[in-house]
Amino acid sequence: MERKHKRLATRRAAGVAGVVFAVLTAAAITLVRTALPGGGDDVTLDAGQRGGLRTALELVPFAGIAFLWFMGALREQGGRAEDRFVATVFLGSGVVFVATLFGAAAAAGTVLGDGTQDSTFGSHFAYALLTTYAMRMAAVFIIATSTIGRRLGALPRPLVAIGYLAGLTLLVAGSGVPWSEMVFPAWALLLSLNILWGRPPAAAPRTAPA
Repeated sequence: MERKHKRLATRRAAGVAGVVFAVLTAAAITLVRTALPGGGDDVTLDAGQRGGLRTALELVPFAGIAFLWFMGALREQGGRAEDRFVATVFLGSGVVFVATLFGAAAAAGTVLGDGTQDSTFGSHFAYALLTTYAMRMAAVFIIATSTIGRRLGALPRPLVAIGYLAGLTLLVAGSGVPWSEMVFPAWALLLSLNILWGRPPAAAPRTAPA
């Protein structure tokens, strides 16, 4: 009974953390895209754009923390039944995504400078990190999560299909499609709502010790 309550609590934690991550990340991406609509080509910002960009940079650390919590709670759901190979890809891609997201935020902070050449380089560097590298890691994370959910029967088939489609979209689209970064928080929100409102999967059987 105690183990069942622990699993339910972890499941709720994953759902809540995923919702927080999705909302904060979507807000940060929207603010950055609004402040730098040219993809970093124009670094001359007015007061409103500067305020929006500062707000986005303040949201990113909390989004990263929520994602790490989300990732840890998701991994706990797999328990001993997880595939070590897929679980390693899941964990590695998630950690690299957060590191790249933080790097993009730090580079974007240079835009708040005096509009020098360094600021222009920083804006392009931030967009490259976010749209090319962070989103590729997000794609791998989505595909790994969907694979784990499919093998354990923890996710409904339509959600697994959506996950594979979202992952492939981020892998192929990259920086070529504006606002494609919103695919990741949208998927995370959908997954989190399924975790919160869906039926909990049956616990995986524990293997007897050899």
